[in-house]
Amino acid sequence: MPLEAGLLEILACPACHAPLQDKSADETAPELLCTGKDCGFAYPVRDGIPVLLVDEARRPA
Repeated sequence: MPLEAGLLEILACPACHAPLQDKSADETAPELLCTGKDCGFAYPVRDGIPVLLVDEARRPA
């Protein structure tokens, strides 16, 4: 379930405050990716709700 464009525009990475990018290509594990150069965290989206907790984020390979 893709996020609304308006919501995606106002969301930011809680760790570095960079904009987030929707990665919905893999519908089994949708994520929001941080666009910051040093951060790069991937935040899960569960039931259409972004989980923007640094403890829940993962670093993409």
